[in-house]
Amino acid sequence: MKDFFKSFFAALLALMVAGGVAVFLFFGLLAVIGSSGKPSVPGKAVLVFDMDTSLSDGERDPEPSEALSEALSGGGARSQSLPAAIDALDRAASDNRITALFLTGSLRNAGPAQLRELREAIQRFKAKKPVLAYNLGWGKRDFYLAAGATTVFINPFGEMEVNGLASEPMFFGEAFKKYGVEVQVTRVGKYKSAVEPFITDRMSDPNREQVQKLLDDIWSEWKDTVAKDRKKTPVELQAIADEKGLVEADEAKKLGLVDRVAPYDEVLDELKKLAGKQAKDKDFPQITLATYAGIAGEAKSGRTRIAVIVAEGEIVDGEGKANQVGGERLSRELRQLRLDDRIKAVVLRVNSPGGSAAASELIQREVILTKKAKPLVVSMGHLAASGGYWISTYGDRIFAEPSTITGSIGVFGLLPNVKKLANEHGITWDSVQTAKLANPMTLARPKNDLELARIQGLVDRIYEQFVAKVADSRKMKKEAVHEIAQGRVWSGQEAVKLGLVDEIGGLEAAVKHAAGRAKAGDDYQVVGPEREPDALKELLKSLAGKPRKLARPGAVDGLVDSFRHQLDLLTSLNDPQGVYARLPFELELK
Repeated sequence: MKDFFKSFFAALLALMVAGGVAVFLFFGLLAVIGSSGKPSVPGKAVLVFDMDTSLSDGERDPEPSEALSEALSGGGARSQSLPAAIDALDRAASDNRITALFLTGSLRNAGPAQLRELREAIQRFKAKKPVLAYNLGWGKRDFYLAAGATTVFINPFGEMEVNGLASEPMFFGEAFKKYGVEVQVTRVGKYKSAVEPFITDRMSDPNREQVQKLLDDIWSEWKDTVAKDRKKTPVELQAIADEKGLVEADEAKKLGLVDRVAPYDEVLDELKKLAGKQAKDKDFPQITLATYAGIAGEAKSGRTRIAVIVAEGEIVDGEGKANQVGGERLSRELRQLRLDDRIKAVVLRVNSPGGSAAASELIQREVILTKKAKPLVVSMGHLAASGGYWISTYGDRIFAEPSTITGSIGVFGLLPNVKKLANEHGITWDSVQTAKLANPMTLARPKNDLELARIQGLVDRIYEQFVAKVADSRKMKKEAVHEIAQGRVWSGQEAVKLGLVDEIGGLEAAVKHAAGRAKAGDDYQVVGPEREPDALKELLKSLAGKPRKLARPGAVDGLVDSFRHQLDLLTSLNDPQGVYARLPFELELK
């Protein structure tokens, strides 16, 4: 007993000491964070956009657990808000302290529509100041941004991609059969291919048709834009894609795809000249785009408030995570904006492949109510399809980029079971129930014919509601919507022709239109939804320190990411009815 008390008090003392140290470190960190100096813009500085980052449509607000994980691992992947980047580029173009823009690196996950908005901001900067772009090698995505730069460099050892687009979805159907996992599906729409990766080993003919058309539209926009920048024709670029694919540095120069072949040190010398320095100087004034974006510019103090609210990620039931659109959370934020008399118009920015049908309906209801109270304009980003289109369709006006992926008006149910897998490992289930349909969502067995019929009926009903809502909101006949629905995806430029979208344009165009509907003219300011400050999240984000520079992903990284992506998608399927309005699971463009 004596040894027990000795050990007990020793442990208690150690706990108190550890607690005191933790408190000391906590307040010490707060002091360090609070006393950190604010960044400033040096004179004659080069604005550096290191594109080794992920691009998002809104500011990502991680949960405390995510922020803590990033802090403990020494910082997470870098992320750049697209609106903040565009605003920074536009401010820098008129900032006398900024002399030039330098582009380098490779964007991670930006979609073609996001790239177009960012490219237009870079071109506005170029109209006033030089833009230099350099990479060891140029990928299609980054070259689309940089092709119109004042000077495009490539390293002598590098090469560039001019090889068209490809989509290479992964299929698990045969693997599931091998390991004893069965997936039953209910769906409406011959193009609704989101279920295919889990039940088959290849694309269906309708899915191949729609993906081919989508890729052709996006590739055509890439060729038209790059051809104009490089003073070539789309036909010439197509010939390079068909005959060469990967172009070495010297050949890229001969073909007029780049302006100079030069090592990095020579590019630095050019940047030094633009900053008023000489080649012998060790450094030159510079500031990163992320840092410059964080320096508050002169706020636009218009009298009319236009709110921009972002729906980015999978649409899920409930609050959702930082990278998801929680049905309850977004509908609550819309409701707050609707009831706020200071807000005269709302712009809903959508970058979502869809997801839960119930959550999409919850959000759409608030969109309709908000539209009755004040103008509501929709700006589509990279994705606004299926559930993403569901929440968009009642906007007063819908804007999209030519390469926005939208449409996909269709629904499905995904019903897995692990009976065979479990039985082979000695796991069984037994059941007691009071009605034939008491347990239709069980994973322990396949669904019987009656259960499948009831679930299919629910899917059919929701699909008909989806079509009816599109017909009502877009002033179309239901028969016409049926013809372009069936779960088929469309590019933004095709969606305009079909009447699913009103106008080609980005977020800036949508905001200006909303201001016009609010009769604000140019006398307006853009605000976001007000959120309660979370001191814990801010502290954990501060503890994460400077974000790590990302290594360029290799082929194996891409394969691992594909597996992880599929797992994340499965875990996001939380619709209470098991019915989803979502894009094909894998629409990655390579």
